[in-house]
Order: sequence, then C-alpha cells, then structure tokens
Amino acid sequence: MVDLFLNRVLVENNSDQDELNTEREIIGILENRILMLFFASADCERCQKFAPVLNSFFKKLKDPAYIEYPKLLALIYISLDQSVQQQEKILKELNKRTLFLAFEDQYREELQVMFKVKDIPAVVVLRPDGSVLSQNAVQDIYRLGTDCFRNWQESAELVERTFMFNEEFDDPNLRSATDPVRRLKYKTEDDKRKLRWWKIWVKGKDGKNEKEMDETWDMKRKNGDKGIWRKR
Repeated sequence: MVDLFLNRVLVENNSDQDELNTEREIIGILENRILMLFFASADCERCQKFAPVLNSFFKKLKDPAYIEYPKLLALIYISLDQSVQQQEKILKELNKRTLFLAFEDQYREELQVMFKVKDIPAVVVLRPDGSVLSQNAVQDIYRLGTDCFRNWQESAELVERTFMFNEEFDDPNLRSATDPVRRLKYKTEDDKRKLRWWKIWVKGKDGKNEKEMDETWDMKRKNGDKGIWRKR
C-alpha cells in the first residue's frame, strides 16, 4: 500500500500544508495502516454532504481528544475537482490529519482508473498490504459509524501498537509492531550492552568469574529484575 505513494508528494491538510516528499516520511505515515482513499469533488452535492460525516468518522478514530490511542488509519483525499478552489472547499471540511495530492498532480486521475471509481463520493479502503478491503465504504460509514474500523481491523489482521513496552529505543520512529515480541524471544543489542556493562561492573567489585556473572545475569533476566542490582 505504501508503494502507491512512494516517489509522490503528499500534502498535509494543515495550515502550512506541509509536504511529505521523502520515502522515510511516506513510509512513516502510511506503513501498517488501513488507508482510506476519498474520491470526491466539490461540484458533487452528495460529496459535500458526506465530507463532514467522513471528517467526524476520522476524527473520532484519530484525535486524542476522543480516544486514548489514535487508530492505525490514514485518509487521503483524491480530488476529482475542476479547480484548486473546488479542491480547497472540500479540504476545509476534512481533518488536518488528512493527506492529499496537489491539484496539478495527474496521479489523481490514475488512481481513479486504477480503483475503477465511477460514482462519487467513494471511499476505497485498503489493507496495509495494498489489497482492497472495501471498494466503497460510504454507506458503511453512514450506517455503522466508527464500528466500521473494528470490522476493517479484523479483516486486515492489523496489529495495534498500544501494547508497546515503556522502554528506551535508539530510534523510536523505526520500531516495528513486532519489536516487543522479538525482544522477549531473542537477546537484542540492548541485552548485549547491558551484559557487557554488568560484567565490567561486577568484575571491578568482587572479581567474579565470567561463568558466575553469566548465571547471575540470566537469573535476573528470568526474574524480570529491572531495579538496582545489589551485592548480596
């Protein structure tokens, strides 16, 4: 799904209209998320009526003012407008976290053809792997509201990140959803660094041999002792 927008420029719907134009930025905002592609135009009356409904739907799933953990969801407005002014009219109805393609970007039309969008408004929902989860979720959003996302999440087998441990990482932005599981299953570089520190510290204190230190370290890891180590 991320591949759809690599080498493209996505614009944030905030006051500064910040551009996301690097691979790192695109991956960071779209990876491991369910993606909604909103096809609409300001000269479509049904689109104008649906835009506030979609905005409320998205806000309740993304805004920390409504929920404790923003959902793994992204929204991109694919404008089918005839002018920049029309495009801006729809964007004013959408959340600032919404992304969009610049009006002059012809990729908007390519996406319309790619996803066979004929009637608007249309919300094409994509799984993180890029496969189509819903060809048009407009009626589901009207009918089910935010319960839609639970259905999408189950269908996409999306992994939430809300279980992440409160640890220090070298680069938190590069953590994967499976990182905590991997850390429990395997010794990571953090463990190795702590082990080296433990050996140096203990050797300076009481001269224990390496085998004894390894056994002490393994016992503390097994018991989950993260406090201050004391000599007994």
